[in-house]
Amino acid sequence: MTDAHNADELPTKDAIEAFCERLSRDPDFDAEELRAFDAADVLLLDQAGEAIQAASPGELAIIGDRHGALTLGAAQLYGASQIRTHQDPVLGERALAENAQRAGLTEHYSSQPLNSELLSGARVVLIQLPRGLEALTEIVWAIAAFAHPEVRVFAGGREKHMSRRMNEVLAERLDNVTAGLGWRKSRVLSAVGVRELGTDAAGLAAAPFPKWGSDPALEFQVAAFGQTFGGPTLDHGSRLLLETLRAHPPHRTQHVVDLGCGNGVLAVSAVRSWPHASVIATDQSAAAVAATELTAAAAGVADRVNPHRGDALEAVADGWANLILLNPPFHTGATVHAGVAHRLIRQCTRALAAGGELRVVFNSHLRYRPLIERAVGPTRELARDRTFTVLSARARD
Repeated sequence: MTDAHNADELPTKDAIEAFCERLSRDPDFDAEELRAFDAADVLLLDQAGEAIQAASPGELAIIGDRHGALTLGAAQLYGASQIRTHQDPVLGERALAENAQRAGLTEHYSSQPLNSELLSGARVVLIQLPRGLEALTEIVWAIAAFAHPEVRVFAGGREKHMSRRMNEVLAERLDNVTAGLGWRKSRVLSAVGVRELGTDAAGLAAAPFPKWGSDPALEFQVAAFGQTFGGPTLDHGSRLLLETLRAHPPHRTQHVVDLGCGNGVLAVSAVRSWPHASVIATDQSAAAVAATELTAAAAGVADRVNPHRGDALEAVADGWANLILLNPPFHTGATVHAGVAHRLIRQCTRALAAGGELRVVFNSHLRYRPLIERAVGPTRELARDRTFTVLSARARD
């Protein structure tokens, strides 16, 4: 990548797009119809260009950059340096690192958690809008809590995933919220300045997360952050899967994996049900792993649940698992794509012990059974309702 930053003029959308076209999704899930960027990335870089170029080193923060388009575009096309970037999925973080290595831009950014390390003193913040309002609420609170009082915020997304409620969430903590013109079915919301946060009795800004929830089917409370799948609840699919664990107990439960652990409901339920079980709870989401840690600690089982932020089953040794519990995602970013779940299912073969079991719940219309039988072994249906199916597959000896 050789695009040189030119302080005398801003790049056109065509130039921004040409730069983004060179980026790769690797090592994230890939398919012919998927790209490492979309029109919202291009529009964000275009509309925030003057602010990016005017920012001093360390004053730009980026949230939700999926594979590096925003971070590396800001560095290469606008000369930004000491960029602070937060990506919830670990595969997005790794894709950014690989793209930065190829572009020679590794020293221009650092990956940070969603807290003061990311946002302290930031005068410009770019956001690739998340799918959920809870995630956006947490992001906006963090900006208001830690960024410069006169911060300029640019939040972009695809129009089909945006709602007026997003404007309202921004306006709860930020001033002068406006919507820009649409381009290629994308749009950017912008704001300038922060509103004062409410404080608690100790005079500290009251953080909205983590949130806690309960359910009659659970004997423990559940934690969640804004990006945690399912929030602080027992989602429908996990509820059905738990019912089958009680009605059809697994044969062996010494070594259990909660693959895509979310808020930790399955992992904590496993160790509470089986006193001798050791559980690896793995998810690529930082918010999921943090929530699982809190859920396990509150339930008094933190010593038997090992949360890990990583790609699929990379934390699990070959043949270690007697039982893998899986409630797979059906999207990558905002794109619905069954290939994500297919990838996870295929990887279970390596991690399962001979005769080990994959217990999986999924939307019935997705028809995963043929794949599971080919990849894992003999499969039987344990439960099915109007929406979900639970299957049990036994690994071949």
